[in-house]
Amino acid sequence: MTLLARHTPQDAYRKVDFDARVSGCDPMELVAVCYEQLIAALGSALFAYERGDNHNKSKALTRALSALTALQLGVAGSEGVALALRQFYQSARGAVLDGVLTFDPQRINQVRQDFVDIAAALTAARPGS
Repeated sequence: MTLLARHTPQDAYRKVDFDARVSGCDPMELVAVCYEQLIAALGSALFAYERGDNHNKSKALTRALSALTALQLGVAGSEGVALALRQFYQSARGAVLDGVLTFDPQRINQVRQDFVDIAAALTAARPGS
């Protein structure tokens, strides 16, 4: 049995879409994809929380942690902007991990909004935007 066979069709399509999008990405495009995945995952966690769907909330928080891990691993250096990014990503990771045990929708929404704002600024700063 393949890995995709153990998940829902939506999970399989999401993985295929993700793999297709990241294939050939430059570093900034990859960061943008990770931001999109994180924002979507946190939105899904909030939606699942509102409906009392702990299973999907947990899956969404796991996806958010995966996106944050990828972002953290992509930071080079330990000074200046790199240090600020590391601290920011670690703080976001802490909020998401806290949400696993005690879900605070306002805190998760604030983390999500922070990434929405940064993603918008990155998009606006890209040449040709």
